[in-house]
Order: sequence, then C-alpha cells, then structure tokens
Amino acid sequence: MRFARRGELDGGRSAVQQPAPRLYVLDGLRIIAALMVVLFHYVALRGGWGRDTREFFPHLSLITRYGWTGVEIFFLISGFVICMSTWGRTLGDFVVSRASRIYPAYWVAVFLTASVVTLWPQVRQVQNWDAVLTNLTMLQTGVGVWDVDGVYWTLFIELKFYVLFAVVVATGVTYRKCVLFCGIWTVAAVTSSSVDSKILDMWAMPLYAPYFIAGIAFYLMYRYKPTALLWGIVAMSLLLAEHHVPRRVADNSSHTIPTWPASLIIFVAFVLMALIALGKLNRVQWRWLSTAGALTYPVYLIHQYIGMTVIYALRDRIPAHVLVPGLIAVMLGAAWLLHKYVERPLGKRLRKGLLKGMDEMRRNSAPPATAPATAQTREGLPMPKRVRLYEPAEPDRVGAGKSDGA
Repeated sequence: MRFARRGELDGGRSAVQQPAPRLYVLDGLRIIAALMVVLFHYVALRGGWGRDTREFFPHLSLITRYGWTGVEIFFLISGFVICMSTWGRTLGDFVVSRASRIYPAYWVAVFLTASVVTLWPQVRQVQNWDAVLTNLTMLQTGVGVWDVDGVYWTLFIELKFYVLFAVVVATGVTYRKCVLFCGIWTVAAVTSSSVDSKILDMWAMPLYAPYFIAGIAFYLMYRYKPTALLWGIVAMSLLLAEHHVPRRVADNSSHTIPTWPASLIIFVAFVLMALIALGKLNRVQWRWLSTAGALTYPVYLIHQYIGMTVIYALRDRIPAHVLVPGLIAVMLGAAWLLHKYVERPLGKRLRKGLLKGMDEMRRNSAPPATAPATAQTREGLPMPKRVRLYEPAEPDRVGAGKSDGA
C-alpha cells in the first residue's frame, strides 16, 4: 500500500501517510528524457556539424530526430512531481522550494554558456550582455528577449505552470481542487485554439497543457486510487497530446518525416507514468538512479550551445562516433560538478534567505497586539519567547510525498 487511506478526498482532514518508497523510477525517467534531448541536439541537428548529420549518423539520426519528445516527458513528470511536492504545503513553501531549486544552477549556466559562445562564436553569438542579464530572470521570453541557450524556452513554460498551480496551492491542495484545476485548464487549452486571444493562448499553453494535466491526474491515482474520473482525465490528455504531435514534428524537423514514432514515444511515456501511478514500479530501488536524476537539470541547462561549440571545434579531429559519447560523458561530469558545488550549496543558502524574508514578511503583516499588558509585563518580567511565524519546509525529495524535480 503506497499510503494509508489518506483522509477526506476534499482535504478536510490531514492525511496520515505511511512511509512510501522513494520513486527512483522517476529519477530514471528524467535522465532518459534529458539524454533524449541531448542526443537530439548532438546527433539530429546540423548545429556544430555544419551539414546534414545523416552523413555522420545515417542510422542513429533516424531515431534521435525524435529526441525532442524528451521535453514533453519532462512536462508529464513535472505535473506529477509538483502536485506531489506541494501537498500539505503553503504558498510560501511552494515559492521558496521552486525558486531555490531552479535558479542557482540556472544563473551559473547562463554565464557559462554566454562566456563560451562569446569566446567561440562560431555556432552562437551573444547579441548583447543586457540580454544575458535579462536571462537571469528566466522571464526573457515574456519580454521578447532571446534565450542565451536554446533550451531555456521550456523553463518559461514550466514557470507558467508554477504560476497557474500556485492558485491551487494558495487555497490548499486537495483532491477536488486538483481535479477542478485539470478540468478548467483543459477547457481553456482547447478554447484557445479557436479564440483569437494572445493572453489565453499564452497561459493556456495548448501544446503542453495535456502533459502537466495528465501528470497531476497520475499523482492523484498514486496518492489515492485510480478512478474512472482520473482515467478519463488521462485519456483526454493523451488524445489532445497526440493531436498536437504532427505540429511538434514539423516544428522540430527541417524536412518531412513520419509522425508515428513521436506518437509512439508519447504513448509509451503515458504508459510508464500509469505504471508508476499504480505502484507497479515501486520495486525499482536502484539508488544510483537518484544520482542520475540529480544530473538531469544541470546537464539540460548547459549541454546545447556549449556542446555544439565543442563539436564545431573537434568535428574534423575526432570521429563522430567517438566525439558524441565522449562529449556526453564530459557534460554529465560538468553537470555533477554544477550540482555538487553550485546547485546544492547555493540552493541551500537561497532557501535560507528566502525563508528568512518570508518570516519577516509574515511578522510585519501580523496585526498589532491589542491585548492589555499582563501582570508579568507590568512587573518587568521577561515576555514569552516569540513563536516563529514561518517554519521552513523540508528539502524536496522524490518519494514520501516530496520531490526534487522540476
């Protein structure tokens, strides 16, 4: 049993949880998705090669040209993980957790990528450093500024999901509210396709909403139990996701290619998430997957233009079938360093600072005390110790109701 019957479906009572196994399989799925994107950039795109990659990888490129679907898998996992990690938390918890998780490694990655492409501008050039500084906000897409690295557009999609789900978190995450959120978002996403509204299209995100929504429904299955309603949400999301696959294929390929492989990958991803939701993969307890999963975000942030620049420099010196695996190994090593020496320590310090600021905000927002002075205070005796107004949340971990994924 994954959880003891967790109280009321509407969240009226606090759910009592039994220890749940860490979801190592989610870590494994995340690193697979990341490597799919990496291979797409290194093997399927001209990038640093300067010509059609089918000359270098005549067979492998037929598979890796669909590696962009790793982004969709990330969004599917994100819906599951964010719903899991916000259960029982306040809005302050959510903001502190997400900010301290996604920004430290990102800030370093922005400067690192900008520095590399400035020194070696053969693949990508820095337009101006004002744009680089704007990238530090992660909001550059919203203000029409180019991304320092090509993968950063997905981070803006993720941020918008956080903002939308924050509405649920602010009112208290419950089963019914999550289902209602999924329903409203689905209607908005479908409507945006036929309504000429840039604002609706921007926030409804019709191409990607089905993945986040399905992820939320899968977590509700995992936390409670599968129901016809939840399966209906998943089925609807899968059909809508598959509907948009041809457009995504066209956007990510310079020539006409079959769409069925991408559709199959998306279907398999949904099946795997269903198995996770049903607890069928809880027996996967390979601890090394935790380390692999920790590398997902850093390697995603730094791999594209830095890697393409390296390919450009070495393409005529090292055979392609040696260069790409070696480059991926180097990127994973760099990701480990970024995780160990930047993401973890800087994230901890940022979390501490944000918690302190949140505590101060709550303290200053509290109404002034109006109770009359007690005999103790009148006689000059010490007041009782002030109660801390904001308790820090535990660091996110995959499993046991927590997650460290973005």
